[in-house]
Amino acid sequence: MLLEVILALLIGVIAGTLTGLFPGIHINLVAAGLLALIGGAYFSGIAPLVLVVFVVAMAVTHTFIDFIPSVFLGAPEEDSFLAVLPGHQLLREGKGFEAVVMTLYGSLVSLGIILVFSVIFVYFLDGFYDFVRVLLPYVLIFVSLYFVFREEEWILTGVVFVLAGFLGLFVFNLPVREPLLPLLTGLFGVSSLIISVKDRIAIPKQKVRPLREIKIKRKDLIKGGAAAAVAAPLCSFLPGIGAGHAAVIASEITGDFGRDRKNFLFLVGAINTIVMALSFVTIFVIGRTRTGAAVAVKEILGEISLGNLFLIVGVVFVSGFLAFFIGVRLARFFSDKISNVDYSKLSIFVIVVLLVVNLFLTNLTGMLVLVTASALGVFCILSRVRRIQLMGALLIPTIVFYLF
Repeated sequence: MLLEVILALLIGVIAGTLTGLFPGIHINLVAAGLLALIGGAYFSGIAPLVLVVFVVAMAVTHTFIDFIPSVFLGAPEEDSFLAVLPGHQLLREGKGFEAVVMTLYGSLVSLGIILVFSVIFVYFLDGFYDFVRVLLPYVLIFVSLYFVFREEEWILTGVVFVLAGFLGLFVFNLPVREPLLPLLTGLFGVSSLIISVKDRIAIPKQKVRPLREIKIKRKDLIKGGAAAAVAAPLCSFLPGIGAGHAAVIASEITGDFGRDRKNFLFLVGAINTIVMALSFVTIFVIGRTRTGAAVAVKEILGEISLGNLFLIVGVVFVSGFLAFFIGVRLARFFSDKISNVDYSKLSIFVIVVLLVVNLFLTNLTGMLVLVTASALGVFCILSRVRRIQLMGALLIPTIVFYLF
């Protein structure tokens, strides 16, 4: 059994690396596909706990690696799209490697935070969630209004947020297979790539510095870790609020720290991993699933014992350490090659890949959603509205669900 667990962990790390690098293939899609195969009895001879180890290792590794396409290709997912702007700025300055390493530092530091909050969740989350659940739609409304009215151009910001919300409401009520795929690919992926083609960006030669020279000050490390520890755990069980919102909340808490590009990337990396890992803990405590990977774990195991939880947390740690070093190697490889590539042609190629992926995994209605979401994403970018407002596509449907 031990050998099977180790093998499942290593295969999960490899799978998470591939899903993290491949634009449009979100970990939720892989988890859904795995559940379909399990339902078809394709893995009937494999122990459920071994499958869970695979899913957890894949999901955690994915959170380390998925910033690489966000920074180098401009093809983010909903959990890493905030890395695009500061990441691209650093890429254009020849510091793409440093940008990715900062997200990896954040994910690595998050492992300690995950351990602490796993214990806190086990003892306190159940009672806290019962209290928050009644207020949930009003908390989401407050968060939404806060993110709109904090902007100087709050009218235009509100328009983008509401349009995204209506788009989300329509999408979730249409016969679209895998509705999140075309919705989020259009809002945060294809739209960025269209702008990249339009602007004809030239990428300079990247500077690859040794890790010992890419440092974060101790006080910044403490401040960033504390901010991530405050913001991320809330998003691990509150529906509709993702890692992007947690990163913005954390940057508000830290003030000048969060406005520094490298520190912000550190925050986003930490929060992305914390939200994913703690979603497994919430299954044990309150029986709620926050991510597609957590849904897969719940479906595979049913009831999660304390022993299962210990194993899951252990897998999070081991796969996280492995993913860090894999991420560094891959970032170095991309840094060496990216300046030799015609970025406009690369952007067009990635757009085509995303279209093909959506065509195969969704349907014609989904392709219409992709085109509409891409148009809204482009409008948001050209309007200079922060793209966190596009998360209205998830927030408004969630608010409507809990209110009505």
